[in-house]
Formats: sequence, structure tokens, C-alpha cells
Amino acid sequence: MLIRDGRDADLPAITAIYGHWVRHGLASFELVPPAEEEMARRRAALLEAGHPHLVAEAGGQVLGYAHAGPFRTRPAYRFTVEDSVYVAPGAPRGGVGRALLGALLERCAAKGFRLMVAVIGDSGNAPSIGLHRALGFAHAGLLPATGWKHGRWVDTVLMTRALGPGAAAPPGPAAPQA
Repeated sequence: MLIRDGRDADLPAITAIYGHWVRHGLASFELVPPAEEEMARRRAALLEAGHPHLVAEAGGQVLGYAHAGPFRTRPAYRFTVEDSVYVAPGAPRGGVGRALLGALLERCAAKGFRLMVAVIGDSGNAPSIGLHRALGFAHAGLLPATGWKHGRWVDTVLMTRALGPGAAAPPGPAAPQA
């Protein structure tokens, strides 16, 4: 399995993966899967802002993707990113999510970000919660019944992980700009 930067050619697979989880899962609070053009726009905005966008590939097939984006838009939040990790349905349980999130953590730390926030849809989402915990994230909170999807209320779980020196030191010269 290869973890690499996402490419324009990956957008059909990325759109299909995300669309599946929008339709059938609770990780995303979107109700209608976005079209490929919208996914391209979102990816371009992330890249333009200097955020990583990665894919996992094996045998020429995209098995999953991950990206980091702004946690919030106000300038003081510029050292904090929110992660997104989606694995293709039916992808072999060979650590695709772990490899993607691990690479994403490394990329974000190298870019000078200091904290990654996981905003996980569904407090019953054991695979995502477990993945984040395994990679050093700590539980930061629960927002109960924040979304209505698939005929039920869905919680939001917040988890965080320091990047680089975290809050132990002020930002350095590699720090993201506002």
C-alpha cells in the first residue's frame, strides 16, 4: 500500500468513497453526497490553504483518502486542524485508515500545526474512535444529539492530539499563516 498526495485523477474514487459514507454512515453529517465537481473544489481549497490531502493506493486502486483542514476559520485557530479519514467500503482491513492518519499527522506536524482535532460523527463509531485512540488522540468531549440522520439523533465525539511540541512552546518560523 502506498500513501501519496491526492491527484485530480483520484477524484472519481474519492467522490465514490465519500458518497458511500454519506448515504450509509454517520461519520459525515451531510445528507446528500456532493458531486465530483464539489469534491474537486473542496480539495483545491484545502491545497491552496496549505493543507495535506492524501490517498492510500494499492494495485492502482484508491483504498481511502484523508485530509486536514481548518478547525475553525478565525485566525487564532490557524495552528489547529481537523482531520477527515475515509476508507473505501470493502477495502481490505489492512490498516488503510491507520496508514492514512499516521501520514496525515506527520505532514501536519511538519507544516507547523500544533493540534489535530477529530470530530467524529456517532458515539457508537468504534472503528473511528479506536483508530484515533491508537494514534494518540485523547477524548476531549461529547456533544450529544448534534445531528439527525438515518432516522435518529447522532452524537459528535471530540478527540485531540498534539502535533510537534503542541502547546509546550510558541509557534516557530514554520508556523501556518493567518
